[in-house]
Amino acid sequence: MEKPCSLLVHFDKGSAAMANEIKADLEGGDGPAKADAMRRAISLLLNGETLPQLFITIVRYVLPSEDHTVQKLLLLYLEIIDRRDPAGRALPEMILICQNLRNNLQSPNEYIRGVTLRFLCRLSEPEVLEPLVPSVLANLEHRHHFIRRHAVSAVSAIYRLPHGDQLIPDAPDLVERFLASEQDASARRNAFLMLCACAQDRAVAYLLSNADRVAEWPDLLQMAVVDLIHKVCRSQNRANKGRYITIITSLLSTPSTAVVYECAGALVSLSSAPTAVRAAANTYCQLLSSQSDNNVKLILLDRLNELRTSHRDVMVGVVMDVLRALASPNLDVKRKVLDLVLDLLTPRNVEEVVLYLKKEVVKTQAGDLEKGGEYRQMLVQAIHACAVEYPEVAGSVVHLLMDFLGDTNVAAAVDVVLFVREIIETNPKLRVSMIQRLIDTFYQIRASRVCSCALWILGEYSLSLSEVESAIATIKQCLGDLPFYTVSDEGEATDSAKPAQAVVNSVTVSSRRPVVLADGTYATQSAATETISTPSVAPGSLASTLNLRSLILSGDFFLAAVVSCTLTKLVLRLEEVQPSKVESNKACTGALLIMTSILQLGQSSYLPHPIDNDSYDRIVLCVRLLCNTGDDVRKIWLQSCRQSFAKMLAEKQFRETEEMKAKAQISHAQPDDLIDFYHLKSRKGMSQLELEDEVHDDLKAATGGFTKDADDANKLNRILQLTGFSDPVYAEAFVTVHHYDIVLDVTVINRTKETLQNLCLELATMGDLKLVDRPQNYTLAPESSKQIRANIKVSSTETGVIFGNIVYETSNVMERSVVVLNDIHIDIMDYISPATCADVTFRNMWAEFEWENKVAVNTVIQDEKEFLNHIIKSTNMKCLTPPSVLDGECGFLAANLYAKSVFDEDALVNISIEKQHDGKLSGYIRIRSKTQGIALSLGDKITLKQKGGS
Repeated sequence: MEKPCSLLVHFDKGSAAMANEIKADLEGGDGPAKADAMRRAISLLLNGETLPQLFITIVRYVLPSEDHTVQKLLLLYLEIIDRRDPAGRALPEMILICQNLRNNLQSPNEYIRGVTLRFLCRLSEPEVLEPLVPSVLANLEHRHHFIRRHAVSAVSAIYRLPHGDQLIPDAPDLVERFLASEQDASARRNAFLMLCACAQDRAVAYLLSNADRVAEWPDLLQMAVVDLIHKVCRSQNRANKGRYITIITSLLSTPSTAVVYECAGALVSLSSAPTAVRAAANTYCQLLSSQSDNNVKLILLDRLNELRTSHRDVMVGVVMDVLRALASPNLDVKRKVLDLVLDLLTPRNVEEVVLYLKKEVVKTQAGDLEKGGEYRQMLVQAIHACAVEYPEVAGSVVHLLMDFLGDTNVAAAVDVVLFVREIIETNPKLRVSMIQRLIDTFYQIRASRVCSCALWILGEYSLSLSEVESAIATIKQCLGDLPFYTVSDEGEATDSAKPAQAVVNSVTVSSRRPVVLADGTYATQSAATETISTPSVAPGSLASTLNLRSLILSGDFFLAAVVSCTLTKLVLRLEEVQPSKVESNKACTGALLIMTSILQLGQSSYLPHPIDNDSYDRIVLCVRLLCNTGDDVRKIWLQSCRQSFAKMLAEKQFRETEEMKAKAQISHAQPDDLIDFYHLKSRKGMSQLELEDEVHDDLKAATGGFTKDADDANKLNRILQLTGFSDPVYAEAFVTVHHYDIVLDVTVINRTKETLQNLCLELATMGDLKLVDRPQNYTLAPESSKQIRANIKVSSTETGVIFGNIVYETSNVMERSVVVLNDIHIDIMDYISPATCADVTFRNMWAEFEWENKVAVNTVIQDEKEFLNHIIKSTNMKCLTPPSVLDGECGFLAANLYAKSVFDEDALVNISIEKQHDGKLSGYIRIRSKTQGIALSLGDKITLKQKGGS
């Protein structure tokens, strides 16, 4: 659309040839026919047709019509036609409709009066409005509230025109008197909004004089009051701030949830006093529990999270209220609640929080929850975080969580076993009970990854004689009878732990031996089969304890290698704690028999895939170790692994502590800081809230809290020159990127000695950028300037381009002049920020995401770590690989980087580089994401920046 438009109707069946049909219907038709013709005329006009010949026909045949529908359509027609000539003056024909509009404003029908008044709100021609002003003002005293409501809006719209104060000079006085006597809620709101926009002092005086009755006002008017207080308190004049806070506090008890929500936000922006923040937090929590809409809950949780960043001490007191939102069935709500609560943990509330989470875990066992497994995984991760930060609460939950080691949701089971592994190292007091519990529940585990981790725990933390013997016996029980298969006389290979007739889920392969049939001939096809059983274990059956056997017979030889390593550790430890040499040797031979059986199974031709080389070498190493054990090797196997794990946990804890310190940046009081005893201040009739607020204002003023503006140098860096200095029109833009919005503040300067007419900033976008509204035309005096603002919506994370030109006319040149603007490139770095995630989550996302961009390393930097730091700085990402892993000089480096966008998109980067003999770096940087845009844009950014330039 090239012109401003307040109405938009889709119409794809129109053509200019329809104009004659419309004209005929308008001249000779009845009411419905005229209404249909007017609809078609309006649709054609909205789709670019001009239809100048229709105006006189409409004046002659439609103006006199008494049909209400026709009159309404007539007003829409007058709203969208061109009412001005090229010079900007009102068309003479518009005078013809003035009498009709005056008659409408005096019509006995309330509907006609109302729609006409609403139409006048959209007129901007003083020549048309001036004769109608007395009729408009007369409608302020009409008996029907529908008329009065639109009359106030019309007065407001007329007064706000460029010369509106000349049309109705006493409008503020009239509206103020109207507001004092009006009873209708909408009319009062419109009047109050008019005073707020045109005579703010009068609106403030009216509000303060009725401060005691604001809580009784209708909710429409209360919303307008909150907006006014926002506007007034944003200005430098902070007088009467205490009274405004009192008004806002009184509105917190109104029944309208919209008003209560706005008041809570206003209270936080007005005051940083603990009482005010606490009242706002309690309000948000009440809305969180009372509202059923998930979008509303998510918005409220965002508001609470904002309070947490600036008022954490106050938010700690409402943790349990926030936790009640876990009753919502939506997983996004639950996730936000848990993230918020984990940031508010203190030694005082951690036990209550963990107890509540424990009850939620028990609820997930019922099975009636939708996505119960995923919710249980979130709860396990939350409890894990609580226990890591406050180890004293681990004992109350760890035994309950160990019941979920056999969870059908593998991700939840993995989280549980990782939690157990960390707690058993950090809480030595719980070690004995946890090992016993793990031994008792080991047979329930069904996932290979969980089994591997559980076996490592048994091998490292089974220390006493009874624990070692129980662990060995449990592993043997889960492996079943040896060997893993037997070959019968008929050539059938069956699971030796099963009767021959009970073979299920078998894998059959053709026998290669010729078979002689009963008549002495050879069989043309194999009649005999070789079968390996891979039993499907039903929970609760006799075979349900053979979980290790089932997984190994399905071809999981990595797990078989873990079993061998665990048995080796247990046997070595048994030799230290078992006084009887005979028992130790018996256990050693039992372990060797198991390992050789695994090797035999892996090298047989009965499984679809043979054992891999890594697992084979690992098992052979265990066999050799048990046959010939040295002290050094024994020390490595029994102590070094555990020490490495303890070192890894300590480093992780240290890294998290450092990050928390960097985030907090709490400025501690200096020895000579002033202590303000606000109890000694003069109260002057102030409430406790007003007093606290005044004290906090004093502190802010003393510490520069009111004067913290953005860095001026940073602002200058964001100014882009759009035209050259020699162009007749100079333009530059200040670009502000705020999440989903880009705001361009364009300064346009007329450098000529002529007046530029119809100057327009025309913009277009490339990428997922959309121009919200088209800037209007302006007239620019010689050597004057104009500020033009353009809003652009962003819908995804990718590099976008804004381009366009400035078009204008001069009095002595008939053609329009065009100045082409420089392109504005929107950087992806404005949308992504460093983030962190668990290694397991990173690997899962890496396997799941389908878009990959592979960038070859091409740089002048010769040090691997320097190159990694350069990429991290250039891409605004976080390195997930711990610094200790990157220590040392080996000529090779691999690291994972992670970031999130404002649209909640994940960006994954893997850097693998190697130093060549000539000192140069080679390798690849791989980017993965769920969407194509972020992968391509990030790849372009890395390609541009990786050489080590700017």
